[in-house]
Amino acid sequence: MNQANLLVEDQVQPAPACIKRALSMATRAKVHRLRQLLEQGLPLTPQPWRTLGEQCAMSEREVMALVAGWQQSGLIKRLGLVVKHRSLGITANAMVVWDVPDPQVAALGRRLATEPAVTLCYRRPRQLPEWPYNLFCMIHGTARERVLAELEALIQRQNLSEIPHQVLFSTRAYRQHGARYLADQSVKEA
Repeated sequence: MNQANLLVEDQVQPAPACIKRALSMATRAKVHRLRQLLEQGLPLTPQPWRTLGEQCAMSEREVMALVAGWQQSGLIKRLGLVVKHRSLGITANAMVVWDVPDPQVAALGRRLATEPAVTLCYRRPRQLPEWPYNLFCMIHGTARERVLAELEALIQRQNLSEIPHQVLFSTRAYRQHGARYLADQSVKEA
């Protein structure tokens, strides 16, 4: 039986409009709450979808169906981790920027992305004349010397000694967070 129907004397009758509106408002509130919670990240529990459902008065299946729908519609492009690496002692964070000939950048990007030391690799347009670099990759480590040694080994393995590059170590940590789905960024406790 649909939630928007009433059982009256063993017959299903259409629910009055005010009940449909109330149910619709309750559903919207649950969905809104779920979006708010997803912005904070998945709960670190054995069954995160179930935990989210409990916090939103939904079933695990409903939560999973909504998230799948949001992925299909493009609202959620991907689910991933935001690692607070500095709190883990990983404080030497280098962005290596490369000036790769345009016909070679896609292939080199794919190769660098397979390197164990590379945690992120992406292409960006050059900003000439000030910024000739078009390929970026991150290498994280516990000490600058180790990161530079990893980079040198990577350069040798990939035969990149002729490709101009620079190493930019981060000097501070910026606030990291996942995607935002709502205009109202506050999360209120249920």
